Amino acid sequence: MKPDASPAQTGLLSCDDCLQRRSALRALSAILLLGLLAGTALAGAQGAGPRAPAIAIIIDDLGNRYSEGLRAVSLAGAITCAFLPHTPYAQRLAERAFEQGKEVMLHLPMESAPPHALGPGGVTLDMDEQRFKAQVLADLWSVPHAAGINNHMGSLLTRHPGHMAWLMETLVSAGDLYFVDSRTTPKTIARQIAAEYHIPNLERDVFLDARPGDPDLVRRQFQRLLDEARHRGTAVAIGHPFRETLAVLEQEIARLHDQGIQLIHISDILVRRQRRQTWHASLSHSPRVSRSWRPSP
Repeated sequence: MKPDASPAQTGLLSCDDCLQRRSALRALSAILLLGLLAGTALAGAQGAGPRAPAIAIIIDDLGNRYSEGLRAVSLAGAITCAFLPHTPYAQRLAERAFEQGKEVMLHLPMESAPPHALGPGGVTLDMDEQRFKAQVLADLWSVPHAAGINNHMGSLLTRHPGHMAWLMETLVSAGDLYFVDSRTTPKTIARQIAAEYHIPNLERDVFLDARPGDPDLVRRQFQRLLDEARHRGTAVAIGHPFRETLAVLEQEIARLHDQGIQLIHISDILVRRQRRQTWHASLSHSPRVSRSWRPSP
């Protein structure tokens, strides 16, 4: 079936694929909650703080080219793969990524300022609510196993609370999805709106390859990512399937274990950050904890 004839684009989610996806996403939500509760209990029982530093790496813009996409989904470890909707290889590569233990996301094209070509599945400021939500659902339908969404471009749309509210309402109706703000503008309010709808959310900390074709920049940004994780406990990077980026990642991922850094999925970063917040909150309300005591970063 062609994308423009999909049940999702009409706003109807009764197809088998949509039901299976909703069940899988609810199962993921239950796993995240169980992980949070178990981790919090363990920390309380042992008096331990957060675990070793961890990073998540999102590879954006997948789906248009097969060879680069295959190399990206074949990276070692818990890479998170973000696919552009309705692209020639998105479904095939998303299935492969899922089979290889990667986490899959929808990389949702959003209008930017100044405007750039969005490609298929883009959402824009001039859309009304019905059209906007139908497009987001159609885009989700086109990427199997999507556990969350991040924005492709979007420096205009992520500033607008009304459109971001429509997006979050759609994520709620689709069931148990998270949102990652790519932060293509410092004026974004997307995470604020996500929080209002109780949608798990975070933002990227580092762009690995803002200047394509520069492996030295990718190495410097990767080191910055590790420094952020050591300082804060977790950090999130976004990169793209450029040849130079993938070559550096193939080398650097192999070294993470010796550096005491874990590579984990975005959903696991969300669990760790929530666990850390819960842990700190419990300490702040405990009369038995010394005020001069501080957990290690």
